[in-house]
Amino acid sequence: MDFQRCDQTVAWTALQGHYQAHGRDLDLREAFARDPQRFESFALQAPEVFADLSKNRWDLVTRRLLTELAREVGLEARRDAMLAGEPVNTTEGRAVLHTALRAPRGEGLFSSEVHEVLDRMLAFAESVRDTGASGIRHVVNIGIGGSDLGPAMAARALQPFAHPGLTMHFVSNVDGHDIAPVLQRLRPEETLFIIASKTFTTQETMANAQVARQWFLAEAGSEAAIARHFVGTTTNLSAAAAFGIHTTFGFWDWVGGRYSLWSAIGLPLAIAIGAEHFRALLAGAHAMDRHFATAPLETNLPVQLGLLDVWYRNFHGFSSRSVAPYHQGLARLPAYLQQLEMESNGKQVDLDGQPLPYGTSPVVWGEPGTNGQHAYFQQLHQGTDVVPVEFILVKTPTHGHADLHTKLLANGLAQSAALMLGKTTEAALTEKAPTASATLGKLTVARHRTFPGNRPSSTLLLDRLTPRALGALVALYEHRVFTSGAIWGINPYDQWGVELGKALCNDLLPRLASGDATGLDGSTAGLLGRLTP
Repeated sequence: MDFQRCDQTVAWTALQGHYQAHGRDLDLREAFARDPQRFESFALQAPEVFADLSKNRWDLVTRRLLTELAREVGLEARRDAMLAGEPVNTTEGRAVLHTALRAPRGEGLFSSEVHEVLDRMLAFAESVRDTGASGIRHVVNIGIGGSDLGPAMAARALQPFAHPGLTMHFVSNVDGHDIAPVLQRLRPEETLFIIASKTFTTQETMANAQVARQWFLAEAGSEAAIARHFVGTTTNLSAAAAFGIHTTFGFWDWVGGRYSLWSAIGLPLAIAIGAEHFRALLAGAHAMDRHFATAPLETNLPVQLGLLDVWYRNFHGFSSRSVAPYHQGLARLPAYLQQLEMESNGKQVDLDGQPLPYGTSPVVWGEPGTNGQHAYFQQLHQGTDVVPVEFILVKTPTHGHADLHTKLLANGLAQSAALMLGKTTEAALTEKAPTASATLGKLTVARHRTFPGNRPSSTLLLDRLTPRALGALVALYEHRVFTSGAIWGINPYDQWGVELGKALCNDLLPRLASGDATGLDGSTAGLLGRLTP
């Protein structure tokens, strides 16, 4: 379909002028002083997620112009084309239909095929969860990228809903230090291995799968038992059968790896939390899909977050964003979002293959609070770069330690307030600093204890971290990434940047045995010489 690039629109030019006149020097403290209703003006409610966007460096005019930009580049048409199953992954000629995986029966595209696999997968999951009959106590998912990050993140987030008699393990890295300690804790008769690879050829996954298979045969001594203790989430049935796997759950070429949590790739999560909770996860994601599809752009939370990302990346020049979930269950969410956003939007050409004159995906990174406060928040508060921060707070915990949760929430609120408010040198001069050197003058100490403030942040608030809420939160991020990618005029659904290193690796593998450095660059040849016997 035709598209108009963002930098060729009227709204883009207007945003440039608005940034120079008002946006560049907007001070959040002054903005709140001028507008007592600013919190209400920049609050948005979506399914399961409330967002406070008032501590960001934008005003109502910025939001209006950004929304006009979205309309001018045809965001709504691109969204509708994706949801209708048109081949919006233009470089690979594929549809992008992860939304169909969470549509209720009879309501989505390919519904009969989707729900046939879903029903079969969930029935299998329930059979494994019947530990008395299955004998399974450990489930090991072997995958990488989207076949690992999504299920691993979600299994940790939803641990309070998990089967108490099952231990989940996730192996992804081809480094043997990943799989070796897992195998040491297992007994073959109590273990189910899930080999997660659409093609059943992914190098790292298949290398680890072979290690697991060899371990299993050495411990159990039976080829026949492979079929009972190994399953595949793959479309390559012949390769799985050659491995010894007869139970497989497939998916389709319109399911991208980093969007595959909702497909058969979610099998380890389904085993962990059960069919009812897995369906709730899908229902939460579907609710966010409907919000994205039907809410006006002005009140559409994933759209507004995506537009804010464009505002920061292309006008303010902020090149990274930190995600700080104040919930230990979401400890792996920043890593999951790294792939979702950076693999999707880390592109340098538009849909026509033309070089882009503006930045695309920011660097996404983070740690859960309060750990991050004692690691990198120093840089956020007093560093020379401005890094927008995304706080995620959960109102009600699933544990019984109310005093700890109150402290956690207070820290999250305090950090977002401190980033915005800062501290003047004058204020620092009035304070005592017990740990300051007595040899320094008061003014010098005060300058060290000055915080510039006006550092932007967003806060996303969930009532509870339930399967439904997690589904909505992840879908929110998916549609946000789509929005910013659509504004930038890029294809968020390919990942050619992953391929080059794989090809070079295949060339280097035999060289590590032979030491042959013919044709290599000087650095790689030198390192090869240090690594070969």
